[in-house]
Amino acid sequence: MNELTVNIILFASAFVSGLAVIIFKLNFSKNLKLLISFSGAFILAICVLHLMPEIFEGYDAKIGLFILLGFLIQLLLEFFSGGIEHGHFHSHKKDLAIFPYAIFISLCLHSFIEGMALVNGDHNHLDHSSSLLIGIVIHKVPIAIVLSTMILAKNISKITFIIAITLFAISAPLGLYLAGNHILPFLENSRIILALAVGIFLHISTTILFESSEGHKFDLKKFVIVILGFALAIFTL
Repeated sequence: MNELTVNIILFASAFVSGLAVIIFKLNFSKNLKLLISFSGAFILAICVLHLMPEIFEGYDAKIGLFILLGFLIQLLLEFFSGGIEHGHFHSHKKDLAIFPYAIFISLCLHSFIEGMALVNGDHNHLDHSSSLLIGIVIHKVPIAIVLSTMILAKNISKITFIIAITLFAISAPLGLYLAGNHILPFLENSRIILALAVGIFLHISTTILFESSEGHKFDLKKFVIVILGFALAIFTL
């Protein structure tokens, strides 16, 4: 799969999902939470089965520091995003028409790093098979829906809404482009980029999977969805 195709997939998955909130009146629901759980399971499995073995190939203890750094970066981003990345969303009725800049910027940065993770810096082309792309797309769809729902709840104009969703949709392809073409010096080491992304993925996926369920009850549907996410990750390696 070439870079143009991947960029189109990354952009379309976010942009179309965002527009669907207006066209089909989508909103945050239990089914969307199950999709988030599925994406968390899939991403965790990809990290454990594929990405971590790759970045530790040849064993470099220092690379683990960048995984921890990625974990901390996501922890910081989550402070501003309110946890939208792993399904936390609270709609406030009759919100003022104030654009949620902090949430929007943190989600764009999160998406930007996801795009960077798709690059093999040594050869300027996509790596890690299609499994990571699938995981990012599955994860991006509910985030775009939640972000769009939140923006609309703020009574923001339709033009501002379209601009915001477009910028969010562009963020991952931009990360892919900058990392793939070594535009910035710190993007030249693909293992470091991937380690940062793995740290972010680990934070998100474990938060999705291990945060307490309502009433601390066993959720059979969520458990089955997690198993399916693991299974899909195994079969797409």
